[in-house]
Amino acid sequence: MYINSFSDHIRRRFGQKLYKLSLDGGMSCPNRDGTRGTRGCIFCLNGSAAFAEGRAATIDEQIERAKARVAFKAKGCGYIAYLQSGTNTYAPADKLRELFFPLAQRDDIDALAIATRPDCLPGEVLELISELNAIKPTWVELGLQTIHEQSTRYIRRAYPLAVFDEAARALRLRGIEFVVHIILGLPGETPEMMYRTAEYVAQSGAGGIKLQLLHVLRGTDLAIDYAEGKFSTLSLEEYIEILEGCIRRLPPEMVIHRFTGDGAKKDLLAPEWSADKKRVLGAIMAAFERDNLMQGELYKCQNLKTKS
Repeated sequence: MYINSFSDHIRRRFGQKLYKLSLDGGMSCPNRDGTRGTRGCIFCLNGSAAFAEGRAATIDEQIERAKARVAFKAKGCGYIAYLQSGTNTYAPADKLRELFFPLAQRDDIDALAIATRPDCLPGEVLELISELNAIKPTWVELGLQTIHEQSTRYIRRAYPLAVFDEAARALRLRGIEFVVHIILGLPGETPEMMYRTAEYVAQSGAGGIKLQLLHVLRGTDLAIDYAEGKFSTLSLEEYIEILEGCIRRLPPEMVIHRFTGDGAKKDLLAPEWSADKKRVLGAIMAAFERDNLMQGELYKCQNLKTKS
């Protein structure tokens, strides 16, 4: 079995385990503020704000709260400042500089991760991230979700695939690492369609990928469709089979940052099995071992779609 997991990669790269401190930089999203749309993506409840420490507190306060939450298991470990909530490059470059650079200069922060959308990376922001990357290892997380146009329209992603391609090209040109987020189990998508998305990411020049289970949260537009019986969610067995198929198609060196995902239990409608994260991860790893899963065994290297 071979999987290039995030935890293994971080230990090799930094010589220790690093814990992510999920932070809220107070930014909105162009898919919510009227620039691209007002209702956000169909599966989105409050962006990823539920995972961050809350914009009522300063960043320094958020860091201390986040560190306190993992203190019992983080002794002797380092930290990643993870700008997770909202679209974290959706602000003027001077505001981003005021937010990002003090984080990079902290002795207790080993790396930075910035979650954003491909349509929110203008040139001045890319240059700023390049400067940041020279101070501390910094990677950008791009929400792609799918390459299929019918799914894109359904989830209201609000940007075309060409925008992702251009963002990937611009990041590669500047030597900025990027991670791509995709969702497995979108309504109407077959396993083969999901494999095509994984293969597209494999050819994008991304250094990492996040593989996310589609889950349905109360209060979202997706929950309305689910209640009306318009789609069903994946079983654990189906999800693992598709997950393995995706991993086989990824380059061996690509870092897998996430094998699944779960919403807040109080908001989760489906699939119910995803609420037991420990059991799910245990089942995933047991299946990997059982099937002797080899990352990259079906990967076919091709020229990048956009020249770098």
